Amino acid sequence: MTVPLSLLDLAAIAPHGSARESLHHSVDLARAAEESGYQRVWYAEHHNMESIASSAPAVLVAHVAAHTSTIRLGAGGVMLPHHSPLTVAEQFGTLAELHPGRIDLGLGRAPGGDRAVYAALRSDPAAADRFPDDVAELRGLLAGDARDDGVRATPGAGTDVPLYVLGSSLFGAQLAAALGLPYAFASHFAPQALHQAVAVYRDLYRPSDAHPEPYVIAGFNVVAAEDGEEATTMFAAARRERVRRMAKRGPSTPEYSDSEIDAFLLTPQGEQLAQMMSRVAVGTPTQVREGIEAFAEEAQADEVITVHAALDADARVASVRLTGGAMAVAA
Repeated sequence: MTVPLSLLDLAAIAPHGSARESLHHSVDLARAAEESGYQRVWYAEHHNMESIASSAPAVLVAHVAAHTSTIRLGAGGVMLPHHSPLTVAEQFGTLAELHPGRIDLGLGRAPGGDRAVYAALRSDPAAADRFPDDVAELRGLLAGDARDDGVRATPGAGTDVPLYVLGSSLFGAQLAAALGLPYAFASHFAPQALHQAVAVYRDLYRPSDAHPEPYVIAGFNVVAAEDGEEATTMFAAARRERVRRMAKRGPSTPEYSDSEIDAFLLTPQGEQLAQMMSRVAVGTPTQVREGIEAFAEEAQADEVITVHAALDADARVASVRLTGGAMAVAA
């Protein structure tokens, strides 16, 4: 079995690294994905996270699109409760006019941060309740429809930027099915409801003109290296760093050692955190390809969007290339 491969780039900021370095490296990662046959690269909107630099996905898409040629680029996703549909339609409509046929728009209703983020963004937590209506309005604006008050999206109208509903629960699955849109499940960090959500989506799917058949994209962690033991070491370091950052509650939080993190991962609470990265393929290119193919079959996924978890930026680029090469050989 072969499956289309994509890339979710969190624009990860390495320990003791900078956002500038991370954003420059996103270009290298996208170029590697483009040269290795990936379908698309997406960037996720996150806020108030010291380890992630993708807080403004539309800006990052514009920058990367100017430094690549063919690969599709988009948000995976824009957290719509923080924005008006008109603003998003104009931003991604502008991108679509500048880079026709290359722009995607994934939409989520999560905050992309904690409750303080809502206040800092002048956003209302209740806006999440309007998510289905906002998705429908955004879809109409990109199709060229005017709002009831006559407002149209310029740029945006008539670009029909492809929309994807993102989720990690049944809500997104049900909405994507009702609207006849593709569905992307965040199994790279929240795999618990994967099977149920995909089943609900496929069972309830209502065909649309643009998408007569359901289409599932599933997130999957990957660490590929020429040497399998090296890949295992890199994954262990990445998992420790994720736990370390999740445990950080401010400058007074102690800096936990690797041995302390490893001991914590053996506790019930630690096992819950480890479960977040349980959907993963680690090893040589062949091992990673087999892991991706097995996951795609298990998840009933039409496409797998990979998150390359190595902490070192060059190792992530190498992982992208090795994985793409392995999947191309299988095809």
